[in-house]
Amino acid sequence: MPSHEQETPPEAPSGITQTRTHTAVLQTIRALPEFRRLLELRVVSQFGDGLFSAGLAGALLFNPDRETNAWGIAGSFAVLFLPYSLLGPFAGALLDRWDRRQVLIVANLARLLLMTVLGVLLVTGSGDLPILVGALVINGFTRFVSSGLSAALPHVVPSRHVVSMNSVATACGALATFLGANFMLLPRWLLGSGDTGAAAVIWLAAVPALIALWLAVRIHPHMLGPDDSKRAVHGSVGYAVITGWGYGLRTVASVPSVAATLSGLAAHRMVFGINTLVVLVMVRHNPMPDVAGFGVAVVFVAAAGLGGFVSNLLTPAAIRRWGRYATANGALVIAALFQLGAAGLQLPVMIGCGLVLGCAGQVVKLCADSAMQLDVDDALRGHVFTVQDSLFWLTFVGAIAAAATVIPNDGRSVALVAAGTGVYLLGLCAHAALARSTQR
Repeated sequence: MPSHEQETPPEAPSGITQTRTHTAVLQTIRALPEFRRLLELRVVSQFGDGLFSAGLAGALLFNPDRETNAWGIAGSFAVLFLPYSLLGPFAGALLDRWDRRQVLIVANLARLLLMTVLGVLLVTGSGDLPILVGALVINGFTRFVSSGLSAALPHVVPSRHVVSMNSVATACGALATFLGANFMLLPRWLLGSGDTGAAAVIWLAAVPALIALWLAVRIHPHMLGPDDSKRAVHGSVGYAVITGWGYGLRTVASVPSVAATLSGLAAHRMVFGINTLVVLVMVRHNPMPDVAGFGVAVVFVAAAGLGGFVSNLLTPAAIRRWGRYATANGALVIAALFQLGAAGLQLPVMIGCGLVLGCAGQVVKLCADSAMQLDVDDALRGHVFTVQDSLFWLTFVGAIAAAATVIPNDGRSVALVAAGTGVYLLGLCAHAALARSTQR
């Protein structure tokens, strides 16, 4: 009787397989010129976003000219992210109504002008409220750009390459955000950590916004959609905006693959919000919070970003082997286990766990992005991406606000971090239940 070894064809070494995969990805990118333009715009935009976000965090949370505490941190996040998160799906209807290229042009122009004004507010020593309001509006336009780029991707990529090219775009964007955030350290070191140095960082962030504006202008009109299908929302612009949340939520509810992955993503963002507040409050109690504390906070965020970058390399192969649903379920199980390991409240361990959690969370997000790009009609895709964006930040800020009510002054709460494991398990149950209904 012949052996199984004789019946099984020899497999190529893993190194050769990986080389072939990378070569195939590069060949696909070279064959898609419009995708390359979209990728360039995303990279430049997210570099500026990383530079702006890090500069703003330094200006408000690690600035010797300004003081803050746990409630101050929660309030800053709330002002920055909640208003647009509530209004975003209304505005998101415009991504399915107007030429998405034109939307990108207007949004980047608005970012450029507002960053200039915000720098002036900082350098003149304005109070926190006008700075937060200005940053809120800039952040809204930034997220509008991000949702528009994600909704437009299927227009420049064949459906068989959507998962892999979405991973490429997300990986390049995450790397650009990381580089932008860390580039901020140079002008901060040269010009100081006060308002003047913060203003210089914000003005520097206007340069990528200008380049992104130019790149958006270079894209051909109507290249990025939206399509006018039978599911398109007709009527006046006002009607489309007013019904934005309704159409977005109904679409999510009607596509179980989207509802499943968004439930897992919401769980991850809640835990990330808890961990972020714990780390920020802990480092604020460092003897030198504006120097060493800020450095630890940057490393923590960078570790999560690095984990997200790694996931962009791993997720396409995982989805090909196990499918979207099993891949997301596995990521949530791993995240729950590592969150429990972070409950010791040792900052180096928390940073290491943050890397794994960043990877797991990004795997779930990539599964969600793929579901929205492949399973949702283009006429409603902008609606759904803005609902995802709102969920992304509402759960994050909500978790920070809830944690701020119970966190001790020094941030050291084992129970709070351990509760994150329970949140991950709840997200896993919701995702698994919805995924099973989809598979049936």
